[in-house]
Amino acid sequence: MIDLHYWPTPNGWKISIMLEECGLPYRLIPVNIGRGEQFKPDFLAISPNNRMPAIVDHEPKGGGAPVAIFESGAILLYLAEKTGRFLPADLRGRYQVIQWLMWQMGGLGPMCGQNHHFSQYAPEKIPYAIDRYVKETNRLYGVLNHQLKGRDYIAGGYSIADMATWPWIVPHQNQGQKLEDFPDLERWFATMKARPAVERGYKLGRELRQPAMDEEAKKILFGQTAQR
Repeated sequence: MIDLHYWPTPNGWKISIMLEECGLPYRLIPVNIGRGEQFKPDFLAISPNNRMPAIVDHEPKGGGAPVAIFESGAILLYLAEKTGRFLPADLRGRYQVIQWLMWQMGGLGPMCGQNHHFSQYAPEKIPYAIDRYVKETNRLYGVLNHQLKGRDYIAGGYSIADMATWPWIVPHQNQGQKLEDFPDLERWFATMKARPAVERGYKLGRELRQPAMDEEAKKILFGQTAQR
């Protein structure tokens, strides 16, 4: 059994989708990031960066003590290696997937996150910041669109690179992007959305979400320092 410490956000959806695709049994443990549950000592023991998602695998490959993993990219790699699925075994195929996973972790996710912050949540609308991140998001969409030309999935076969990337394209309208401007990305997005496991993972915990981020949540999420 795997404990999934989770909240329904793009980074959380990556792992819920992977678990659904693999058919692994898991127990959902909500972490309400808008109410500061990510700072509880028991969660910090698993995820010292006070960020979800995180997992605890009580039946790790090879046996032994439970294994705790934080950071969504690391969790995806762990689950792929545990199951032998969605990550090619051959050197070239493996690193084709890993490099696009790192692209999402280091580029698409952080840039879209800043896009969301300045366009949706910042108390002051700063035109330069909004323009900066909308344009960088657009550039990254273009990179992805080019990669998908002539391919069904990002790294050839369906992989953890697709699971990591799709949730960050879901809020494309809030990012100031139009999928019709990126036809190969749009095709891939629809293909992903039609997968039953993707749909189940995306819907997991939907009832937990608040209709809108209130001021308390903004203070918790955007006011953290080392002293928190």
